[in-house]
Amino acid sequence: MREFIVEADGGSRGNPGPAGYGSVVLDAVTGETLTEAAEYIGVATNNVAEYRGLLAGLRAAHALDPSASVHVRMDSKLVVEQMSGRWKIKHPDMKPLAAEAAGIFPPDRVTYEWIPREQNKHADRLANEAMDAGKRGEQWSAEASTAELDTAQSGKPFKGRGELRDQPPPAGTVTTTDETSVDTRAARNVSTAPKPTVGWGSSPDMGAPATFVLLRHGETPLTPQKRFSGSGGTDPSLSDTGREQAERAGAALAKRGTIQAIVASPLTRTRETAAIVAAHLGLDVTIDEGLRETDFGAWEGLTFGEVRERYPADMTAWLADPEAQPTGGGESFAETSTRIAATRDKLVTAYAGRTVLLVSHVTPIKTFVRLALGAPPEALFRMELSAAALSAVAYFADGNASVRLFNDTSHLR
Repeated sequence: MREFIVEADGGSRGNPGPAGYGSVVLDAVTGETLTEAAEYIGVATNNVAEYRGLLAGLRAAHALDPSASVHVRMDSKLVVEQMSGRWKIKHPDMKPLAAEAAGIFPPDRVTYEWIPREQNKHADRLANEAMDAGKRGEQWSAEASTAELDTAQSGKPFKGRGELRDQPPPAGTVTTTDETSVDTRAARNVSTAPKPTVGWGSSPDMGAPATFVLLRHGETPLTPQKRFSGSGGTDPSLSDTGREQAERAGAALAKRGTIQAIVASPLTRTRETAAIVAAHLGLDVTIDEGLRETDFGAWEGLTFGEVRERYPADMTAWLADPEAQPTGGGESFAETSTRIAATRDKLVTAYAGRTVLLVSHVTPIKTFVRLALGAPPEALFRMELSAAALSAVAYFADGNASVRLFNDTSHLR
């Protein structure tokens, strides 16, 4: 069963006054935006706008997959408590909206969670864009569009027109509040409905997971110099140190005796590492293009400091925005993430219930781990991954993942 996260918001400048809503549907596993909706709805109260945002989000999720489970996240304590059944719905304008929302999915497949407003920025900004359009006399509406359609057309993750990416709201923006008086300190202690089971808590009847043991290749001459070395550079071979590291990794994995297959990136350093390990395990190596390193464009072969000196604006943008590409048309982190997610899904299907060694690179391995954790793109900068280090992620039949190991270098000591 697929799992979606719906984040929704709504606001009114006057309460009642000019109002609008915004909602976004996310993939619960990858955190990627699948669809958005926003609309200016004329004069209404804050709470009616909140409910309209909830309705739009649930409808968009239903259009993607009517059999999915949905976890709704909103900063409206009133809507969350009413839809969870803990508060009665007395206002006549909200009763039909709540009833309609409750009928989109079976009640046992929808859970609700209150979140602080700062964690609901995406939906809040969509709602404010809709209200800004209404103020200008425009009937602006960002209708829900599926990620499948957008990906088929552009090959890139869906990014709707309402997403403003960490920019402050426009002047005059009114942040949303509940119509009733709610103590926000108490709201932080709300006991919400149970979340879907994830990771190590997955049901024991899921069967054996597909387990990816992730091995970064051994050192090349560029590794100790900390130079950008992606899929668009000179494609260096392993150094003597790198070959020794691969031998040690192979010996350690042979001792464990759990690896059933080996899949490697097509680059020279990963193929060499995989071949050395395969000799210890008595296995063949399959090559998969999806495991290649990010293409760093004109930065290939340069150090971080050299890139900062030569391309300061591009480097600043790259560090701040996962959609930004390295100079010269390299691959953005968002594009890498899309590629790795597709590769993961393909390999999970191909190796269901088995343990497979994936020999890859820094960015792909960090991305496997980031997606499994549901962490934001900036988490890539907060992980240290050494040459020839081992990591592991297990993928269960219900779509959940569990990170079991990260950056283990004990076999190298």
